[in-house]
Amino acid sequence: MVQVLHQLPQFKDANLLVGSGTADDAGIYRIGSDRALVQTVDFFTPIVDDPFLYGQIAAANSLSDVYAMGGRPLTAMNVMGVPLDLVPLKAVNTILRGGAEKVREAKCSLVGGHTVKNPEPFYGLSVTGLVNPKRMITNAGAKAGDILVLTKPLGTGIATTALKRKHASASLMRKAVEIMKQLNVAGAAVAEAGLVRAGTDITGFGLLGHLGSLCRASGVGAEINASKLPVMDKTVLSLIQQDCVPGGTRDNLRAAEEFTEFCEVKEELKILAADAQTSGGMLFCVPQRNLDAVLRMLKKLRTPCASIVGNIVRSAEAKIWVRS
Repeated sequence: MVQVLHQLPQFKDANLLVGSGTADDAGIYRIGSDRALVQTVDFFTPIVDDPFLYGQIAAANSLSDVYAMGGRPLTAMNVMGVPLDLVPLKAVNTILRGGAEKVREAKCSLVGGHTVKNPEPFYGLSVTGLVNPKRMITNAGAKAGDILVLTKPLGTGIATTALKRKHASASLMRKAVEIMKQLNVAGAAVAEAGLVRAGTDITGFGLLGHLGSLCRASGVGAEINASKLPVMDKTVLSLIQQDCVPGGTRDNLRAAEEFTEFCEVKEELKILAADAQTSGGMLFCVPQRNLDAVLRMLKKLRTPCASIVGNIVRSAEAKIWVRS
């Protein structure tokens, strides 16, 4: 998609601070010396059976792109596709109520939206937020020596695939849902405090894919400690061994192998590092001097985890080394 966007005609505007060129999580447009708009849209098909939880997760995932840029959501619009012959109106209303609850939790105004007929249901949000241009987070500012901190554990792609194949326990799915529906407000909090140099949220391209984009945009490399990767539940690794792996995760791993060197890393940890996440956590590039302050803030915000998973290194190419 990035290659396609690069071919489209563009109106050059000095106020467009972040566009499609760096594969960031959202666009940023300056409207004043200390204010800029953050704009994003995201949606996906159901990953859980409960329509209310699906609405919550999809909304949290969409709002995450604003938080990932260091912004605060301001307004949101529903984006929905429905096969009216398959999905009853009650379920549609329930999905929208779930989304609306998350929008309200984010202190964001729901201002409308658009629904179309579609063979397969999908739901998400178009979100506009605000950020101070001097405090925004992009994926282009990482420096050698920065510590990589992840705010949610990995494995939701494995868990939801196991659910579809009826291998997931009720306990595992409760954990996955709680993680996926939690808002990534930490992105805005650490940005406003000026504590991080760069960052991104971890979603469909997995940890390796999103970190690879960050390395390319920043002109750096990265090292990951596979043994430090947080996993949402100990059963996830055994599910990987049972081949409960989504196709998107395997695609991510094949793509990541072009810029990643694995050093005696077990196969299940390779897959975990590439697992396609839904509403995943923030990955922050934190200067060493700010690490304690960031960890304290994440604890105060009750993020699912605050795991140090690696660091940024000098490299002539955007390469990732994953070590056991």
